[in-house]
Amino acid sequence: MKLHHVVLVLSLSVVATIAVASTAAIGERQQVMKSNGAATKSIMGMLKGEAPFDLPTVQKALATYQENTTKFVTLFPEDSKTGEKTSASPKIWEDMAGFLAANEKFKADAKAASIAIVDEASFKSTMPNVVKNNCGSCHEAWRIKDAQ
Repeated sequence: MKLHHVVLVLSLSVVATIAVASTAAIGERQQVMKSNGAATKSIMGMLKGEAPFDLPTVQKALATYQENTTKFVTLFPEDSKTGEKTSASPKIWEDMAGFLAANEKFKADAKAASIAIVDEASFKSTMPNVVKNNCGSCHEAWRIKDAQ
């Protein structure tokens, strides 16, 4: 009887640990996306002509994208497909290679933009493509709309 209780307690501990791990991954990737959103918000006024161009702010946003892409791909373990109001599409796990490739493209585009953008003109010609071709296309392909 006591062995049965020990096995039951250990089983529940393992289940609780897995639940915490998947919840942690979902929460961490949501934080990464919020960080990317804040970085994008910091430059949108410049793109719209509503705020003066500021190269350090642009470079900081691009550095945030690069840093976050490195962490982001580690936050999709198999046990984090559902829960915590995740908007991650099941397609991520069905086509992990495609998802990883999209993430690497974003990282490479952000790095290339950080080199190419030296003034307002290069910012306005380069940055819209970084945002549209990465943020927009990723949200379209890998995110469930209205999951929140």
